[in-house]
Amino acid sequence: MEKVREKSEYEGNPVGLTKDTATKMAKELDRHLSSFIILYNQYHKHHWLVEGPQFRDLHLFFEDHYTQIHEQYDAIAERLTVMGVVPTCHPAKQIELSYIEHEEEGEFRIREMLQKDMEDEKTIAIELRKSIKLAMEHSDFGTKTLLEGILFKTEDRCHHIEHFLGEDGLTIGLLHKPEDIMEEDDKASTGTKGLRTTAKKSTSKEKA
Repeated sequence: MEKVREKSEYEGNPVGLTKDTATKMAKELDRHLSSFIILYNQYHKHHWLVEGPQFRDLHLFFEDHYTQIHEQYDAIAERLTVMGVVPTCHPAKQIELSYIEHEEEGEFRIREMLQKDMEDEKTIAIELRKSIKLAMEHSDFGTKTLLEGILFKTEDRCHHIEHFLGEDGLTIGLLHKPEDIMEEDDKASTGTKGLRTTAKKSTSKEKA
C-alpha cells in the first residue's frame, strides 16, 4: 500500500496550536495512548480468566474498566488527529512507547492480578499529572481538560480496586495462599481434633 504520509510527518492543525506545542503534547498523548491500550488488553485478560465465588462481580468489574479505558484511549487518539499527528497504531510500537508493561502470559491469583492493575492505574495517574502540567505550560487547555477528565476516572478505578483488595473484601481463597490454610488432613496427621480452620490473619493486633 502507498502511504499518504509518514507517521512522523506533522500535518498542521486547525485549532491554532503552534507546531512546537502540538508536537510536544502529541508525544505525551502517544505515550498515554499506548499505555492505555496495554492496560485495556490486560483488563480483558483478567475479565476472561477470573473465577471463584465472586466470579460474576469481578467479571463485570473488569469489563466496566476495559470499556471505560477503551473510550478514554479513543478520545486520546482523536485528540492526536486534531493536533495533526498520526496516532501510534502498531502493537510493537505501542509496547515500545508504553510506560507500563503487560503482565506475563499465564494465569495468576485474582488478588495478584488486581494488585497489578492497581499499580498500573497508579502509574498512569502519575504520568497524566505530568502531562497536565506540561499542557498548562504550553497553554494547551484542550489537552489539559481532556487529561483531567481521564485522570479523575483513573483515580476512581484505582480506588475501587483498593476496595476489592481490602482485608475482608475477598473470600479466603482469593486472599490467602494454600500454605496459609490448614487442611483437615494436616490436622489428622498431627492428631489434632477439630474441623478445617479458616486462614491465618495478619492483623494489627498480632503485630502489636
